[in-house]
Amino acid sequence: MTTESAVTTESATARPVRPYGDTTGDGMVQVSFTLPVPYGPRADDAARQLAAKMGIDAALVAHSRPVGDGYTFFVLYGAVRHAVDLAEVVDRSQDYPRLGTAEIDSAVRRALRRELVVVGACIGTDAHTVGIDAILNIKGFAGEKGLEYYRSLRVVNLGAQVEIAALVERACAERADAVLVSQVVTQRDTHIANVRGMSEAFRARLGEQRPVLVAGGPRFDAVTAADLGVDRVFGRGTTPTEVVSYLVHAVTKRMAAIP
Repeated sequence: MTTESAVTTESATARPVRPYGDTTGDGMVQVSFTLPVPYGPRADDAARQLAAKMGIDAALVAHSRPVGDGYTFFVLYGAVRHAVDLAEVVDRSQDYPRLGTAEIDSAVRRALRRELVVVGACIGTDAHTVGIDAILNIKGFAGEKGLEYYRSLRVVNLGAQVEIAALVERACAERADAVLVSQVVTQRDTHIANVRGMSEAFRARLGEQRPVLVAGGPRFDAVTAADLGVDRVFGRGTTPTEVVSYLVHAVTKRMAAIP
């Protein structure tokens, strides 16, 4: 191991760790927020005081501008006092194998002896289909084909603004093995309420015989799956291969558990 790689490895595993700005461990961060204060020196001072209460020392207002009557948007730069002990960080590494196309088709044929049925939708008032389409449509995302590409899968994409009751009915009619819901709109935690409502509706209708439930969107955190009542949560940057590999893993595991 070279001296340079040794230093890199040591830095990556050091405890505790702080943000890096100009020098290692200097704690420098950049944050942005909006305050309901008219643009001007008084607003800048309010932003600096808020930053200090957030634990950011000697915060510099790097940028501020009015964003409507009585509101100001800020970008601040400063050093945080806090550090993170990596020993307390939860390992969220993928706990299922990432499969290739042939492996996916073969696993589904062995376990199900039929197509794996996936129903997807944007639920509630959410009309943003870019995410669900990137995962389901054959064109895919990030150089990976979407779920429609796989011969062993049958995909039903219901599109946007699908009511939860309608989703449950269609999933039952299609005898879905898995249901994927995408949520981009997050105002007042709408995404959380929608996913919880969806989970409760499936459990009320099907009990333990419900499909594998998956939620995805840029504001979701993987550790919230149990709290939301779903089997898996995927966040920003998720690719189709990650999703289809998980679905095959989860559905085949369920099938293996059936006497």
